[in-house]
Amino acid sequence: MAITDHHDIFIGSTDDGWTFVIVNRPIRNAARMLTGAGFTAREHQGRTLYLLPPQTGEDAHERAGIAAYGLMAHTMDLVDLAWTTHHPSTNGVEPEATIRFHDGTVTATAHTDRAGDVLAENGFTPTKVSQEYTLPAGLSEADAVHAVVRTETHLYSYGVRVRVDLGIPTLQDVPPAPSRPPSAPTLPPDQAQRRRR
Repeated sequence: MAITDHHDIFIGSTDDGWTFVIVNRPIRNAARMLTGAGFTAREHQGRTLYLLPPQTGEDAHERAGIAAYGLMAHTMDLVDLAWTTHHPSTNGVEPEATIRFHDGTVTATAHTDRAGDVLAENGFTPTKVSQEYTLPAGLSEADAVHAVVRTETHLYSYGVRVRVDLGIPTLQDVPPAPSRPPSAPTLPPDQAQRRRR
């Protein structure tokens, strides 16, 4: 699995500014809600991505909010780690913390002491490099995603601006859909009846 696959709904951003939504389980009317909020559907490596282009700018916050509100009527298992959906009032403001996913690790940079304190409170440990932190290597991918969501929420509760870099440079780099295990072969009706006797 990829970091995008652990929740019913995953909202993220590519490094080049695309906002994307991945729906990981069937949700009635999800496509209608997302396209109604202005997202465009595109098939990508076995899954449908719902997209807002970088030019969407300030509208991304509102459009993602409308879509999330509608989707939360069906599931609360929704994660928004998109830096493009932050409130427009924070555009142009340098983040006090940056959290990065890269090759199975999660690191962070704290540009202020208060950001460093919150990172440490949420399981990030300082490295030998000043202002750099990392999550423990033994965490599962799902636990790492949960830790980042918890940390981002905690940072925002203190008014600390944070950017999460998912390690997805462009739309082409969005991970493919997880492979599904093959279903059990079905027996012909006459063999199934014989087994029941």
